[in-house]
Amino acid sequence: MSGKTAADRSAYAASGVDVAAGDRAVELMRASVASTMRPEVLGGLGGFGAAFSIPAGYREPVIVSSTDGVGTKTAIAAAMGRLDTIGIDLVAMCADDVVCSGAEPVAFLDYIAIGRLVPERVASLVAGIAKGCRQAGAALVGGETAEHPGLMEPDEFDLAGFCMGVGERSRLLDGSAARAGDAIVGLAASGLHANGYSLVRKVIGDADLVLDAPFAEVARRSGVALATADGAAGLTLGEVLLTPTRIYARDVLAIRASLAAAGHELRGVAHITGGGLPGNAPRALPEHLAARVDPSAWPMPAEMRLLGALGGIDEVQVRATFNGGIGMVLVVPAAAAGPAVELAAARGVPAWVIGDVVEAGALGGRRYVEEARGA
Repeated sequence: MSGKTAADRSAYAASGVDVAAGDRAVELMRASVASTMRPEVLGGLGGFGAAFSIPAGYREPVIVSSTDGVGTKTAIAAAMGRLDTIGIDLVAMCADDVVCSGAEPVAFLDYIAIGRLVPERVASLVAGIAKGCRQAGAALVGGETAEHPGLMEPDEFDLAGFCMGVGERSRLLDGSAARAGDAIVGLAASGLHANGYSLVRKVIGDADLVLDAPFAEVARRSGVALATADGAAGLTLGEVLLTPTRIYARDVLAIRASLAAAGHELRGVAHITGGGLPGNAPRALPEHLAARVDPSAWPMPAEMRLLGALGGIDEVQVRATFNGGIGMVLVVPAAAAGPAVELAAARGVPAWVIGDVVEAGALGGRRYVEEARGA
């Protein structure tokens, strides 16, 4: 919106669009954007397009891109008046898709639609996006903030993100490398991430819960036990629901590099988003193979047990709607399973061997089955 004439500004003001607020928002977000820069970024904030050179060291670079949003988790953020974390979720949804192809996320752009442009609120959203970009290792190279008075309520907003990654053609992961007998390693989720929030909001509404209620008290009244060290115990329900999505991109790339140095392959990666484990784990496998997962191999997070109890949803459906406590799946040779778990733990990401890869024909053509080991 910069560069408008006095007549332009007058026309925009009559429409309800605040040009001055847009200019102010850009100034407030400059430091956040600058904190994400990489040497490949060409130019600065304010151009009509973002220019980014391919990082050095690639012999046959391939661009991998992804776009996504945060969905109705934004409604929880708006209700809480907490806008500084939802941008992390936005980056995670895109960057963690990109790394499933074995590519390194390098650049990110955002789109913010908002009912009324309050510079400080937009700057808070962008600060969260920038934090997510720093976690993913991607530069925030551009974006757009669109004010929609009359179309959206003043406090209403929505987010979309666009991530570009770069990978070596010969090392791209396309879901074809896994073999029967491979191990499936699950990386712990940080919470609900950013899927299933329409159901979350329905369950909360039906149970007549308030977001500022102590989570421990809500869990106790619902018959859900919390572990002594459960980090959710001291938070409100709203704070638990707003826990940012874990960004795995750098962890996956580092684990892959360490496995390769030890003579092991990373054969597949799946981001556990909408559709949960049943809908996403098979995406890391060829069509003739299936994921056989043992749900007893890892703990179900308290917030998912709570939603199941409140909504009358069994654990099988919880794992098909939410992530079930697993945010990313790695497919590795059986001999690499232990090292992969150790490498993840060393990076602060709890991990478990949660299953194995089998022939889909042995499961009647199914691509995913939950089965206790030895059953």
